[in-house]
Amino acid sequence: MADVKEIIARRVAMELKDGDVVNLGIGLPTMVANYIPEGVDITLQSENGFLGIGPAPEKGKEDMDLVNAGAQYVTVKPGAMFFDSATSFGIIRGGHVDATILGSLQVDQEGNLANWIVPGKMVPGMGGAMDLVVGAKKVIIAMQHTNKGAHKILKKCTLPFTAVKVVDLIVTEMGVMEVRPEGLVLTELHPDYTVEQVQEATEAELIISQDLKPME
Repeated sequence: MADVKEIIARRVAMELKDGDVVNLGIGLPTMVANYIPEGVDITLQSENGFLGIGPAPEKGKEDMDLVNAGAQYVTVKPGAMFFDSATSFGIIRGGHVDATILGSLQVDQEGNLANWIVPGKMVPGMGGAMDLVVGAKKVIIAMQHTNKGAHKILKKCTLPFTAVKVVDLIVTEMGVMEVRPEGLVLTELHPDYTVEQVQEATEAELIISQDLKPME
């Protein structure tokens, strides 16, 4: 099997449309920028205050003044713009972000999200996730299906919520799941797994789509 994170990032990138303004969370979601389909031009937004993030800089050519919200060095594309946090969160809260892609500690069949704190453990801060998942038009969770075998896709999150009923799509190395009113629907299955294996790795009860297709 190809690298698990690459599988997830490649599939998530297919959800993005030409002209979209997209916010990528730290970790795995940042990889999505490497797999944007040809002919699709997106604008990456960072909640610490700019639009128009470019690819990661070459080693040794980092600009110390250009970091994203995860403190990673980035570049900017021609036409990029910089602004303060109030403007940045005005863009987010005003519904101007077409898609936000985040990792998660837990997500459940109702679309509830828990991705900011494990009680009793140190946390650097809640970040912008609480605003992004409420303000963005589409919320995509990009994560590995389990945490060393422990369920992450649950009937109900047990960790503190980031937000309630906000998730639209979950992409893991096993497949693609849509959050719908009737529950969590498995719409695509990675060829290396069976439906039974995906259900075993998922606490939530999956609804298997009648149009189930191979994960691209």
